[in-house]
Amino acid sequence: MAAQAAAAAQAAAAQAAQAEAADSWYLALLGFAEHFRTSSPPKIRLCVHCLQAVFPFKPPQRIEARTHLQLGSVLYHHTKNSEQARSHLEKAWLISQQVSFPYVKFEAASLLSELYCQENSVDAAKPLLRKAIQISQQTPYWHCRLLFQLAQLHTLEKDLVSACDLLGVGAEYARVVGSEYTRALFLLSKGMLLLMERKLQEVHPLLTLCGQIVENWQGNPIQKESLRVFFLVLQVTHYLDAGQVKSVKPCLKQLQQCIQTISTLHDDEILPSNPADLFHWLPKEHMCVLVYLVTVMHSMQAGYLEKAQKYTDKALMQLEKLKMLDCSPILSSFQVILLEHIIMCRLVTGHKATALQEISQVCQLCQQSPRLFSNHAAQLHTLLGLYCVSVNCMDNAEAQFTTALRLTNHQELWAFIVTNLASVYIREGNRHQEVLYSLLERINPDHSFPVSSHCLRAAAFYVRGLFSFFQGRYNEAKGQRVVRAQSSPGPILRFLRETLKMSNAEDLNRLTACSLVLLGHIFYVLGNHRESNNMVVPAMQLASKIPDMSVQLWSSALLRDLNKACGNAMDAHEAAQMHQNFSQQLLQDHIEACSLPEHNLITTVHPLCSSKLRMDPTPAWPASCEALMGLSSSTGPAGTVPDSPSPRP
Repeated sequence: MAAQAAAAAQAAAAQAAQAEAADSWYLALLGFAEHFRTSSPPKIRLCVHCLQAVFPFKPPQRIEARTHLQLGSVLYHHTKNSEQARSHLEKAWLISQQVSFPYVKFEAASLLSELYCQENSVDAAKPLLRKAIQISQQTPYWHCRLLFQLAQLHTLEKDLVSACDLLGVGAEYARVVGSEYTRALFLLSKGMLLLMERKLQEVHPLLTLCGQIVENWQGNPIQKESLRVFFLVLQVTHYLDAGQVKSVKPCLKQLQQCIQTISTLHDDEILPSNPADLFHWLPKEHMCVLVYLVTVMHSMQAGYLEKAQKYTDKALMQLEKLKMLDCSPILSSFQVILLEHIIMCRLVTGHKATALQEISQVCQLCQQSPRLFSNHAAQLHTLLGLYCVSVNCMDNAEAQFTTALRLTNHQELWAFIVTNLASVYIREGNRHQEVLYSLLERINPDHSFPVSSHCLRAAAFYVRGLFSFFQGRYNEAKGQRVVRAQSSPGPILRFLRETLKMSNAEDLNRLTACSLVLLGHIFYVLGNHRESNNMVVPAMQLASKIPDMSVQLWSSALLRDLNKACGNAMDAHEAAQMHQNFSQQLLQDHIEACSLPEHNLITTVHPLCSSKLRMDPTPAWPASCEALMGLSSSTGPAGTVPDSPSPRP
């Protein structure tokens, strides 16, 4: 017995020594691999050699699976050798299912599905994620993460119904495992997708529930505030998408206060006790840029263009710093949306040359990412169309707008483009009467207007008024003198008064200024100088505050003519001087813009030009889904006051 015990002890000691030796060589190779990976610059080839050296030792399956995962991860993230990366990740996934090693198993499934998507093998990624989700229910962190990942995949495919279903499953699972924080993340993400689908009846109770969960949850202060930011961003974008610029102000103010609070908090290094809570929506720095972005969107719609410029500059400066360290695609999305809005501001404020250069910059950014280009192609052509209108290239404007219509499935953007295209046709007189009547019927604000946006509906009333005004001028030019013969301009006043009523209700300053100056012009034509002056003076004041160069030019010309007609020589001279100054500024900017090489972009149209013009909006889809847990950059130019061309007195 003693001999047997001694032999057993000796065998155990030998086995322990062997295991220790095995650990030694493995740890040594692993240490060298990590050293080479983290070197500056990284020595990826040497790192890969060290990891590959593990296999000749015929390690246990757990080590073999983990090494395949490490090799696949390094090759995926640091090289272009996707074939070898896929091979190692597939082996890691296969081997890890034979042993109990959850981290390797689910990390391999997650990375492998990312690689499949990168290779456009989405049909291979979906079943892989579904199987991983099915077997991960006892691992809360991975189960939630994989649900988010599959939901994001469906979102990128524009299958929002399946994505919402998965997020609902995730919310219920998080509730069961006691993670109210992650439950809120799932519900807020679902709310974001429902907003994209315009399912407002489902959104409102969901956001109410989210608000209650966020307020009641007691946990990490940064996590709590990030949930509040997510919640408030959804509310603000919902209001802006509806064109309710005034109604959104309380929510926007809360959002701005919330981001200020977050910026003062220090990151807590203590990990949550519940593994299902190991998520965050966006880094603090990204949230700051996002709040700048929605502030710019609000300022653009409200007509506070100097404020929009100020926050755009801050956001772009922050983005440049972040992009030096972070290659997240959502940062490029933020940058493109910011540029889209500031380009519209430039066109309004009379800086066409700068706007054109920024349009070129957006083109370059989109060309770096096929997904970004696909998501923003319609917005790009819309911006080019607006630029063409500003330099009076109406044929090119028509081509750009019709191209944009063929490229968009977004209802608000569709309505925005049609409104601007109609204004181009109005300016061109009888050339496109049949198409114009068809467009006006499809954006008739008195009947089934295609979108719920308060701002776009008000703009549609303005365009109807503009159409009636130009019809009157056309008939007058033919000698019929229709406008002068009427005791009142009838429908013109109704359309413009409706525009004023709606724009005043939501502080849509640009529409207010445009409506006032057009009304002033109508009263001037009718000979009602007093009423004309009552319209033009506030229009000029508001246009100066925005500032809107076209409305200022128009208003100063009217003030000059009004004062001449009333015998106010000094006031007429002052108004004439203002008009000359505005004319010179706009002419100089016009010449500068047209002399730029980027001006040739106005002739660039999409190959889809030969397809049939889409005359009705199709169901809305998100314009950008780079990150499920980030903001959908869905609007681009949509939802802002159309840059309708002003008739020149």
